[in-house]
Formats: sequence, C-alpha cells, structure tokens
Amino acid sequence: MNWSAIASAGLALAVMLGAFGAHGLKDRLDAYSMGVYEKAVFYHFVHALGLLIVSILPRLGVLSEAAGSRVCWLLCTGILIFSGSLYALAVTGVRTLGAITPLGGIAFIAAWVLLAFQIRSSDFRRP
Repeated sequence: MNWSAIASAGLALAVMLGAFGAHGLKDRLDAYSMGVYEKAVFYHFVHALGLLIVSILPRLGVLSEAAGSRVCWLLCTGILIFSGSLYALAVTGVRTLGAITPLGGIAFIAAWVLLAFQIRSSDFRRP
C-alpha cells in the first residue's frame, strides 16, 4: 500500500473539508456544531500529517514495512471513525453519531503507542 499517497490525499481532503466548513457551512451550523466540525478537521489534518511522516519511516530504516503499515492502518482507521463521525455529527445534528467517536480516538492512541513501541524495540541505531 502506498501510504505516502494516501496521506497526501488525506491532507488534501482535510484542507478541502476545512475550507468547506469555513465558507460553506459558516452560516448553516450553530456554534456547537461548528466547533465539532473544526475539531474533526483538526484531528483529520494532524493525523494525516502523522500518516505521511510514518509512511516515510520505513524508507529511513526506523521501522520495518510491516510495522509502519500497522501504524498507518490504525491512523487511517482513526481518521475515518473519529473525524468521520464528528463531520457527520456536525452536519446532521444526530448526536448518537458521537457514540462511535471514541473508537476512533482509541485507534489514534493505539497507533502512537504502537509507533513508540516499534521504534523503541527496533534495531535502528543512530550513526
């Protein structure tokens, strides 16, 4: 899987959704919903950027391809579930969508913990 390409597309999507929220939804959402939407964009962008960085680590010898792929899958899952549920919640107002948001947060946490563990336990040594 080309994680760098997926990350780049995810970053472009985050910018587009952010612009859409700022310009297209500004007058349609109340303050609470706009805050939820902005939180979705922020976490989407930060974790897509993280995905881009993690995708490069195997090429630098910091992680194995398999370890990098596992972290990238978790980051993508987190973006889809966490940010996706918040986007949907903000636009539809269906508050029950917020019930699945923590699952995305767990995926984010698992990704970063796994990355730390993999880097710590890798054979990577600085020159």
